[in-house]
Amino acid sequence: MTKEYIHPPLSGIHLPTVMQALSDPVRVGIIHQLLDAGADHEFACNDFPMNLSKATRSHHFQILREAGLIRTRVEGTRCMNSLRREELEKRFPSLLDFLSRAK
Repeated sequence: MTKEYIHPPLSGIHLPTVMQALSDPVRVGIIHQLLDAGADHEFACNDFPMNLSKATRSHHFQILREAGLIRTRVEGTRCMNSLRREELEKRFPSLLDFLSRAK
């Protein structure tokens, strides 16, 4: 049985939750890597250069996913993560532009 992740619908993504998720430098780094990769690019959790335990790494991805910033899908034994670009742009215009300039 393959694990499926739950992602909030567009109407369920709220700015305070997004901002709280972005209050951690590790999570901002994950978002920057996804922004730099371009649209439609996916990364496995272990593709991100972090010196963190697996549990801590998973926690950061969970926070980003539950805030509505990323989408995670299972591919075999890997969890592939992508930025919800189009949805975020509809919900919060220019947020991703701001984040890409705020490095």
